[in-house]
Amino acid sequence: MSDIIQLLPDSIANQIAAGEVIQRPASVVKELLENSIDAQSTEIKLIVKDAGRTLIQVIDNGLGMSETDARMCFERHATSKIKSADDLFALNTMGFRGEAMASIAAIAQVEMRTRLHAQAVGTELHIEHSRVILQEPTACAAGTTISVKNLFFNVPARRNFLKSNTIEMRHLVDEFQRVAMAYPNIAFSLTHNGTNIFNLAVGNLRQRIVGILGKEYNQRLVPVQEATDVVSITGYVSKPEFAKKTRGEQFFFVNQRFIKSTYLNHAISTAFEALIARDSFPSFVLFINIDPARIDVNVHPTKQEIKFDDEKLIYSYLKVAVRYALGTNQALPSLDFDADNSFLYQNNNQNNSANINNENQRDSSNSPANDAPFRSKLNAPSSPHRSEENIKSRLSFGYNSTDDADNKNRERANLQNWQSLYNDLDADTPDEAAAPTNIVSKLNNSTDGSLLGVQPISLQKPPYQLHNKYIISHLKSGFFLIDQQAAHERILFEQFLDVLSEERVSSQQLLFPRTVTFSVSDALLFKDLLPFLNETGFDIREFGNSTFVLQGTPAHLPEGWDEQSVMENLLEQFKNNTDLHLNIREQVARTMAQQQAVKRGQELNTESMQHLIDELFACRISQQSPTGAKTYITYELNEIERLFS
Repeated sequence: MSDIIQLLPDSIANQIAAGEVIQRPASVVKELLENSIDAQSTEIKLIVKDAGRTLIQVIDNGLGMSETDARMCFERHATSKIKSADDLFALNTMGFRGEAMASIAAIAQVEMRTRLHAQAVGTELHIEHSRVILQEPTACAAGTTISVKNLFFNVPARRNFLKSNTIEMRHLVDEFQRVAMAYPNIAFSLTHNGTNIFNLAVGNLRQRIVGILGKEYNQRLVPVQEATDVVSITGYVSKPEFAKKTRGEQFFFVNQRFIKSTYLNHAISTAFEALIARDSFPSFVLFINIDPARIDVNVHPTKQEIKFDDEKLIYSYLKVAVRYALGTNQALPSLDFDADNSFLYQNNNQNNSANINNENQRDSSNSPANDAPFRSKLNAPSSPHRSEENIKSRLSFGYNSTDDADNKNRERANLQNWQSLYNDLDADTPDEAAAPTNIVSKLNNSTDGSLLGVQPISLQKPPYQLHNKYIISHLKSGFFLIDQQAAHERILFEQFLDVLSEERVSSQQLLFPRTVTFSVSDALLFKDLLPFLNETGFDIREFGNSTFVLQGTPAHLPEGWDEQSVMENLLEQFKNNTDLHLNIREQVARTMAQQQAVKRGQELNTESMQHLIDELFACRISQQSPTGAKTYITYELNEIERLFS
């Protein structure tokens, strides 16, 4: 049998390597920008066309290359960054593998012009499919200009796997932002199809963050600074009240190299615990500086995953640093020991009947010390200074055992007066009585007895709430356990979908148009969504690079919805599902249902629970929420009896 193992040609080997290193146009941008940084550039320009499919051009004023280096940089494993294996543990450069340029040249048409500052003439190279087409001296500016044209021109299968221009441009902008964020001492610019998207001047980190994410971030940032013998942590986190529904604006840098780490992300989430909602995410730009010998960056070709020698220690330092920064910059909620809760209680009840006033007068005559906070609060002039007597009276208010009986009597009288205000509100109107909507009563009037085993409404036990999360409703053969949030999402989803699915959705113009602002990468995606959103009754117009004006909303939608939150949720869904436009009405309805639905932990009264149950079983699909979660589970008595057997 003859030998069958052979050495692959360089062109094929480079294409194989390109499959790992160059995944899309954004990968080319990352590699070229990092090379320009390693070349000690102070100004870098990025020019792209058609989201990088047609052209990716990087112009820098770095060191430049000699004629020999210009030719050698396109060879596999040719690099100026390391010379021995020991250098891998003391890396101070962005690149070190020596694979990027060879991989790019294998799947694109590359033109390069470069010149050393000390020389008068530079070098021009044209490479196509790993073959040098042209090499000659040329007159050019000091530094390096690389143009990558027709990416994947010789690998049509890879080119067909690229997403739309909008998606690819978002990935490209993300890579540009990560590099530009890490080096505020370098001027960056980005131009797409002749339109200038970024023009970032040299400045400090705060200026660079504002230049990339928007001017409104200047007031949202909380500085983080912590230094230890092991690691130093610097950067900024957003204030808790500005947390978003998406993770987009989260940047981790280790020795100025952007990384992705779910473990370190969890440290930030833990630091913000109880400060933001569970489905919200804080924005942050954090730099971790550590001895290169204590990390390993040679884990993945993209170099966005690294290993720490003690990751738990970094986790702890990061959590403590962020928590301390939030506390010292007054971003954490504080306890107001001077707050006069007794006054708030009295103020809420001062509009009751004369009986309450009589009670208060009697209490004030019997216990003047307890009434001191009220009189001091109402009669004293506005002043930040408080007398010692007032403070003592505040501390003693409500804790005098001799007045416990009077306090209980007053509270009982207050409760009776408040309840009297709501008398007869539960009575049905004539229209409601004529058109019963209780789905349970309808089911019990069916011909087959009691559908689903529901007892007649007069005999049915009222539902009750479990841990303010679930609703238990009795059945003849067992009981329902209903997830109140999932159930309400299903109800609202179908209601909103009915409104948005009309053949011609009418739009209600807003008296005061509202502006919605996104990051640049999110704004690019949102532009792609505008035509589909406007078809559903919205009236949204572009207003600058990353700002949009909401001038109208679909009629019959509820008031008070948070347009920023809805748009952010739509963008998050679009990122996870590029075919969002095929079901745009369903996505809008689902987003608004999630925002408007009652939440787990919210207390409901018996009438609200019964109404929710009735509406749920009137839905077209009552078993699942819009996200696919179960809305209820049925427990049969025989199943329960088996558990005790």
